[in-house]
Amino acid sequence: MELNESYWTSRYQNDQTGWDIGYASPAITNFMNQIENKDSKILIPGCGNAYEAKYLWENGFKNVYLLDFSPIPLKKFAEENPEFPKEQLLNFNFFNLTKSFDIIIEQTFFCALNPELRPQYVQKMKALLRPNGILFGLLFNIPLFDDRPPFGGEKSEYEKLFEKEFQIEIMEKCKNSIPERAGNELFFKVSLRS
Repeated sequence: MELNESYWTSRYQNDQTGWDIGYASPAITNFMNQIENKDSKILIPGCGNAYEAKYLWENGFKNVYLLDFSPIPLKKFAEENPEFPKEQLLNFNFFNLTKSFDIIIEQTFFCALNPELRPQYVQKMKALLRPNGILFGLLFNIPLFDDRPPFGGEKSEYEKLFEKEFQIEIMEKCKNSIPERAGNELFFKVSLRS
């Protein structure tokens, strides 16, 4: 199965979006509430319906970029948020992105990628982050599917993956997961090694 634009667009067209919780993740919003620099350049890759972006925009973060393989969620977001700059809606492959960011938010993007791409994900995140930049968010801490997303994993695997390129500041059981994912998620924050 090729996890390309056609695959993800088909999922949206057929309402097969089980990852969509319908609101911004409390773990993400609680962390972002601690960020004082509202001018931070933020990326949400694999943004889907981008509830976190709407939350950030409404709370003064105006430099938020959304990226998704499928045009469907980006179009929906633009229709529901007409004041959001269209040039900050990016519809292409994450691995082709060349901008740089202060903060990258991980929310069900990592688990949507074929696990074979995880080393490339880490390298791309390293390339996209500005000095002193951070990558944070949620990772599944359970085995899931081997043949289709969401792909799971566990803490030691993630630590081994990230520690080569990043300083792992937080990698712990998420304390404020949504009820359906309670006990099955890790909250993490990594920063570029100096």
